[in-house]
Amino acid sequence: MSGRQLSGTLYSTHSAPAPQRLEYWRAALSHAFAAVDVTVPDEVCSGSVRTSRLGHLQVATVEGDPLGARRTPRLIARGEDQQLVVTLLARGVARFEQDAREVELRPGEIVICDMARPLRMEFPNPFQTKSLVLPRRLLGLGESDLQRLTATAIGPDTTMGSVLSPFLAKLVDTAATYPSATGELLARHVVDLLTVLLGERLHQEAGDTPGAPQVLLPRIQRYIDRHLADPDLTPDAIARAHQMSVRYLHKLFQTEDVTVSRWIQRRRLQECRRELARREAAGRTIAAVARQWGFTSAAHFSRVFRDVYGMSPTEWRDSSMRAPRTSLSPSGVPRVLETATA
Repeated sequence: MSGRQLSGTLYSTHSAPAPQRLEYWRAALSHAFAAVDVTVPDEVCSGSVRTSRLGHLQVATVEGDPLGARRTPRLIARGEDQQLVVTLLARGVARFEQDAREVELRPGEIVICDMARPLRMEFPNPFQTKSLVLPRRLLGLGESDLQRLTATAIGPDTTMGSVLSPFLAKLVDTAATYPSATGELLARHVVDLLTVLLGERLHQEAGDTPGAPQVLLPRIQRYIDRHLADPDLTPDAIARAHQMSVRYLHKLFQTEDVTVSRWIQRRRLQECRRELARREAAGRTIAAVARQWGFTSAAHFSRVFRDVYGMSPTEWRDSSMRAPRTSLSPSGVPRVLETATA
């Protein structure tokens, strides 16, 4: 079976000859989620998988007769399929075992599975599931946090379940109908929603665990620092790099009481101010220092520098050259080095 063929297509075991149906079923499930070993009662199986792309994510509806599936260390060792699967059980009963936990699901409940670690699934009766498949890295969670989330039932009576269950069902059912641009936008919002809901769930389970904003914001600030010299560093570019919406990016920065653009400008000014105070950089022009840290206009740089620090870049440099030898704190505030007295 071609991997490309399955995407956006319904595949059913009824289209395969009876002797080949078990292998066909295993291949269909492996493509939709990750490579798995499949067992069925009496070697008789019937089922279908429908997958659709949603931007950089994938959704899947699976229904079929009783089966068991395992994600084994041998399959994981191939080094591929580093995915998380968020599954809503729509019909039937299911048992999931991962990270030394076992959970039984009823219709309307959700479970999260990490395809990078061993997993066992059993469906003892005819069933239907609706799943969202996404790269593990998108949620920005560490291994310990992921292990706390897997193989635990998220019921429709919980805050997370009441929001996610109907949303996931509708999303999977309609994903194939969206234009490409709409799908990309929806995918970003889906990742934002999962990040918030999973962060809150972790926070509720352990008071010392940071929520989603506390996890994401430092990571984004480090990204900004690494790319300060890029004049194209904008909120849009940052949001794309982190697979989130610009709206959610701005929401994260509300805790800093500053906009994303102002944060970028502040960090650039701090680095320029630091550089201008260095005696080793006395021969560099103001414009060269401004360009080094992402300012494209020397006039604009001088104007915002004066607005923030109350003096021009030239005045700051002259005063720094006349002052005693100083070092600068991370915030750009000069710190006079004490000299030893005789």
